[in-house]
Amino acid sequence: MNMKDRNRKSAICNLQSAIRNILLLFLAASLLFSWRSLGAGEVYLLKEAGIRVLFEPPLEPAAKQLTNIYPGVKAELERIFGWDLNLTPSILLIKESKEFQQMIKNPLTVAFALPEKDLIVIDYSKMNIHPFTLRNIFKHELCHLLLHQHIRSVPLPRWLDEGVAQWVSDGIGDIILDQKRSRLNKVALRGRFISLDSLARGFPRREEDLILAYEESKSFVDYIIGKFGREGVLKVLEGMKQGESVHAAVLRACSVSFEDLEKGWQSSLRRKMTWFTYLSYNLYEILFSLAALITVYGSIRIMLKKRRRMKEEMEAET
Repeated sequence: MNMKDRNRKSAICNLQSAIRNILLLFLAASLLFSWRSLGAGEVYLLKEAGIRVLFEPPLEPAAKQLTNIYPGVKAELERIFGWDLNLTPSILLIKESKEFQQMIKNPLTVAFALPEKDLIVIDYSKMNIHPFTLRNIFKHELCHLLLHQHIRSVPLPRWLDEGVAQWVSDGIGDIILDQKRSRLNKVALRGRFISLDSLARGFPRREEDLILAYEESKSFVDYIIGKFGREGVLKVLEGMKQGESVHAAVLRACSVSFEDLEKGWQSSLRRKMTWFTYLSYNLYEILFSLAALITVYGSIRIMLKKRRRMKEEMEAET
């Protein structure tokens, strides 16, 4: 693929991403002001403790829970980053997953944030199901609002946005992840990572690649913290708040180029992911396959034994 084709493909991807963002904004606004159009019943607004919560009557306890936990979650985030959260978030609680899916159209997604609108939308039907809790997912999405409030003059890469939000919310993301079926473990074994620069503007739509993008984002942020402490990540974010690109901010905060840091992260994963580790992650599937092979082998032996017996009986009759 030549440079002209790559530029054309990049422009198309950027246009598609922009269209998706516009559609999300339109759908969220439609749901906020025309809830009945998505089949919901009566809607209530609870405005307390500096937030607005929109909900259907059955979700009133959840709405009150959000107003109760917001001051503590806000204080935790401000303490971690040293930044004030100077906005009034709106939280939209959706009772039925099918209504949520009309907005996002991704069965893995349980919540999302629209920083342009200071809006968080949560599929409440997925809350309180391991590993999701309302508090952790709320903290994750609120982190997105805080980051975008302070990093405005330069683009905030999607991988950094998601990686940091997962870090502060104890590994909780806004999609369903199954660590027992980790894509990152398989990729580390084969060395076929998605480059972080390609995850700057947005994440892939295909399910497996989307999961890998979230896993890579969290893993890379964890790697920075492991090498430079949490101050390493905070210095990168502070540099971006002051107008530095992510590459410049990483170089200043970590004294290593972004490219070399990414290579070091990938090498560390490859060293950890031995064949033994990979087999341990997939032990259940391996045992299941072996059991299936043993069953097939046993069935073949029984069939051959019956045929041999029938042959012997026929020979005895003659």
